[in-house]
Amino acid sequence: MTALNATEGRNPHRWWILIVLCLSSLVLVVDSMALTVAVPSMTADLDAGAQDTQWILDSYVLVFAGLLLTAGSLGDRFGRRKIMIIGLLLFGAASLAATFCTNPGEVIAARVAMGVGGSLIMPSTLSILITVFDEDERNKAMAAWSSVAMLGLVGSPVLGGVLIDHFSWHSIFFINVPVVALAILAGLLLMPESKGPWQKPDPLGAVLSAAGMTALVWWIIEIPQHGAFGGQSLVTLAVAVLALGGFVVWENVTSAPMVPLALFKHRNFSGGSLSLTLVQIGNGGLLLVLTQYLQFVLGYSPVKAGLAFVPLAIAALVGNGVGAKFAATIGNRLLILTGMLVMAASFALLTTVTAGTGFTVPAVALGLLGLGAGLAMPAAVGALMGTIPPEQAGVGSALNDTIQQAGTALGIAILGSLLSSGFAAEMPAGMPEEAKHSVGGALALANGDAGLVRTVREAFTSAMSTTFTISAIGVLAAAVVATLVMRDRKAGPGRAARADRRARLLRPLADDQRGRAVRAARP
Repeated sequence: MTALNATEGRNPHRWWILIVLCLSSLVLVVDSMALTVAVPSMTADLDAGAQDTQWILDSYVLVFAGLLLTAGSLGDRFGRRKIMIIGLLLFGAASLAATFCTNPGEVIAARVAMGVGGSLIMPSTLSILITVFDEDERNKAMAAWSSVAMLGLVGSPVLGGVLIDHFSWHSIFFINVPVVALAILAGLLLMPESKGPWQKPDPLGAVLSAAGMTALVWWIIEIPQHGAFGGQSLVTLAVAVLALGGFVVWENVTSAPMVPLALFKHRNFSGGSLSLTLVQIGNGGLLLVLTQYLQFVLGYSPVKAGLAFVPLAIAALVGNGVGAKFAATIGNRLLILTGMLVMAASFALLTTVTAGTGFTVPAVALGLLGLGAGLAMPAAVGALMGTIPPEQAGVGSALNDTIQQAGTALGIAILGSLLSSGFAAEMPAGMPEEAKHSVGGALALANGDAGLVRTVREAFTSAMSTTFTISAIGVLAAAVVATLVMRDRKAGPGRAARADRRARLLRPLADDQRGRAVRAARP
């Protein structure tokens, strides 16, 4: 009877709702990755300098990361579907506006608006997912959601290359418009509204979180160029520490906190957050490093380089399917440990790559990485999100997104800096200074000299091995944290009782209507 009640309480449109959520998050992944392919032609067409290019890429990340927590709390307060659709409208409108841009300033303004829209979309998708799907189905839904994101991550550089070859860089932004329109239409027709109980607004918390996260991400972005504790970087870091420290103090003393920091007292939330951050640090520079290897060492075109990541996507789909099938029987913690160990093995394999290795070893490593990520990541996010009360789903998922964004940015900064400094150190002493800044610049200066080209490629792959060693260490540390800190939920009568209570709570309107009908029928 309990199982029947739990099944009856599920939303009959939940799998259609999942498609809407996948479309909504897919547009963010596709735009971000496809843009990296479009940067060379865009900067040439707009006559953009190096600083303009940096702002085109970073303005979105800064606004997105800075507003995530505030956006999540808005979803809980005013309705997650409403906030997600507003975000989609803003993201789609800004994407359309970007297709008409004629100078770097206009593109940067459009990217800022897209960052605001993205910050409204991302926490809403995950919070709606955990409120629509109960604990029994959440791993399957999370695996499907992660699979679509992985396909977008791998496929978007290929899509970007094709669009650039046949049209122009403007098409990178225009492709967002039909996807956004479809997601909005499906969301309005299929998705129920959900929100938490009303509470007082927390404007000081919103300002402190936005200022602190923006300063933190900006500090991380600037590390490769200015160092971690240079003059300007030190000021930015001080702002980040003061704002985020003030935010933590304020959220612990105010009567209506925007973010439930008490979530970190739960082992699965704190352990999941820390392990995911460590994984993101390890993964952060993967695409950046391997894309350069494929194009500058193996000589692949952008489209072919994108296609080279297909083993990653296929293996991730397999891992997601296996993880979703066995999560209920073996538990999330074992899945996370197994997946992360496989990921660490893939990075260890990548450390063996040399200038003469070719693509076979990287292809095997990418397959292992996809399999490990498919097993570990949905299980980690699912275990973490399972600790968040439904009324705080929006800001809780935003907290998870924010932590992972910081980890990704930190990974890109650390691994990018290691790659750059390692490459410069491996280059011969007599090489011009400008040849030590990037592998692309060094190959251009080599001007086809076979010996010099070989030296440049060997220097790059040597530096690449160092960065992947750090990645392997980061993922191993994540596996240790997840194993020691996280716990699997016990199955049994308590879980069945929770499902029964949830089923009853999901039918109050129907019960009320039946009661009214009975009372009206009485003489």
